[in-house]
Amino acid sequence: MAIVPALPTVAIMFGEFQNKYVYLLMKNLPKTLSVPLIMILSCVLFPGCNYSKGTKKDFSTGLSFSYNGFIVQDVLLIDPANKRMTDNKVQINTHIAIVALGVNNYQLKDNKAFPGMMLLVTDKKGTPVLKADDLFAGDQGHPPANATELRGDITIAKPMVAGETYHVKMHVWDKVKADNEINIEADLAVQ
Repeated sequence: MAIVPALPTVAIMFGEFQNKYVYLLMKNLPKTLSVPLIMILSCVLFPGCNYSKGTKKDFSTGLSFSYNGFIVQDVLLIDPANKRMTDNKVQINTHIAIVALGVNNYQLKDNKAFPGMMLLVTDKKGTPVLKADDLFAGDQGHPPANATELRGDITIAKPMVAGETYHVKMHVWDKVKADNEINIEADLAVQ
C-alpha cells in the first residue's frame, strides 16, 4: 500500500479552487511584483542616491529644523547648564547653544568631513544682532565620527535687551556636497 502525501490530496480536492487562484496570481503577477521590484532595483542600481529628507519641530521650545541629504538624529536648544531647554526663555548675559546631534552622511574628501555652519540672530525688525557666515571657515576637515555633533553657541548680551524676542537661524551644509543641509530656526524670548 502506497502512502499518498497530504498536499496532493488537498490539491486534488480543491483542484478547481487552486487553478483559479494560480490563474489570478499569474494574471496579476506584473502588478503585484512591480512596486517591490522597482524599489529593490533602485536600491541596487543607485546606491549613491540619498533619500534622507525631513522636518521636525519641538513644540515646547518652538525650535524647528529641516534636513536634506544629511541624516540627523535631533536638534536641541541647550541652556547655560548644558541641558536641553524646555522652553525658549533665555536670561540676559548667559550663553546658550543650538546643537545638531547624530549628523551623518557627509560626502567625504580625503576621508574627512567638511561641515559649514552659518549662524544668524535678528531682532523683531530683521536687523542682525549676531551674524557668522561660516563658523568652520578655514577648517581642515574632521574624521566623520568627530563631525556628528555640531554646536552653535550664542551669547545673550548687548545689543540684545530683556523683554524682546530674537529670531535665530542656523544653516549647516556639507562643503563637499552642498545639497546636504540642515536648516534650523527658533525664537528666543530674552528675560
